[in-house]
Amino acid sequence: MDLSGTLAHRSEPVVSVLQGLSFGVVWGVRRHAFGPFLPNASQLSIVAGIIAMIAAIGSVVLVTSALKTLGKEWSLTARMVEGHKLATNGPYAYVRHPIYTGMLGMLLATGLAFSNWIALLIAIAVFFVGTLIRIRSEEKLLQETFGQEFEDYRRRVPALIPGLF
Repeated sequence: MDLSGTLAHRSEPVVSVLQGLSFGVVWGVRRHAFGPFLPNASQLSIVAGIIAMIAAIGSVVLVTSALKTLGKEWSLTARMVEGHKLATNGPYAYVRHPIYTGMLGMLLATGLAFSNWIALLIAIAVFFVGTLIRIRSEEKLLQETFGQEFEDYRRRVPALIPGLF
C-alpha cells in the first residue's frame, strides 16, 4: 500500500530538473583538459584534484551505504509504504539525507575535475535550490508519518552537511 504525500509528488519534476541542471552545468562548462581549476593556480589544481578524488569515492560509498540502509523502502519518488520505518542508523545517524549529501559530493568532484570555479558555484547554487525544495517536501511527509519520532531525529541530526546544515 502506497501512502505517498501529494506535496512531494508535485515538486519532484521541478526538483529533478534543478538537480539535473546542476550536473549539466559542470559537465557543459568544461575547462581545457588538464587546465587549472582557477586561472594562474596550477598548484591549487593539484589540491582540487585530490579533493575531487576523495569526494568522488566518499560520495559513492555514502550513497551505497544509504541505499543499503533503506533497502526496500528506497524509491526514486518520496513515498511511504506500509510498515515503513524511519531510518536513523548507518549514514542516517550523521545526516538526514545522505543520498543528497552524496549527490552534492559527486557534483563537487565533477566540478573540480572537469569544470571551472564559476560554473561549479552556479551548479552548487542550483543544486541547493532543488535539494532544499525536495528536503522540505520529503520532511513534511516524514513529519506527517512519524510525528514526534521524526521531530526528535530532525533536532539531533543535520539535514545535509554535518556541522553546517
